[in-house]
Amino acid sequence: MKSPAATRALAIVGAAIGAILVWVIADQAVGDLNVKTGDSTQTVSIVAVVLTVVFAGLIGWGLLAILERATAKARTIWTVVAVVFLVLSLLGPVGAVGTGAKVSLLLMHLVAGAVIIPLFARSTTPR
Repeated sequence: MKSPAATRALAIVGAAIGAILVWVIADQAVGDLNVKTGDSTQTVSIVAVVLTVVFAGLIGWGLLAILERATAKARTIWTVVAVVFLVLSLLGPVGAVGTGAKVSLLLMHLVAGAVIIPLFARSTTPR
């Protein structure tokens, strides 16, 4: 069995690869993935996708590590918090320009969550 750290690191890498695959397919099918931010429009780059997945994964990892030290119910608490944040993150793609961009960005969020949430939860260590 892999250590919790190895499982979590692989989960982040897997989530990033999954999001990259969605981005590449979307880039070919839809073109630029543009998002309105205030008065301007920004294109979601592959670098932004990777950085966002890695950042979110590391934040989740940090929270899980804190919970593991603080409570015997770390897995349950973390999973609920992670699912709530995933659902809230789905509001972000609402600002995308065009249906294709919205669907693509939603899929990226869902793919990252579908990899990170179960693998992190499975990696928890008992107190």
